[in-house]
Amino acid sequence: MQIKRIGLDLAKNVFQVHGVDRNEHVVVRRRLSRGEVDRAIA
Repeated sequence: MQIKRIGLDLAKNVFQVHGVDRNEHVVVRRRLSRGEVDRAIA
């Protein structure tokens, strides 16, 4: 799985992460708490 683009919806406590590959197929869709964002993006 290779992610080409990541979208990150910023909120106060919960973040939504959306990643697509080069064919625009969704490969990542996750709901993260503020403390999980750094680990998930790394």
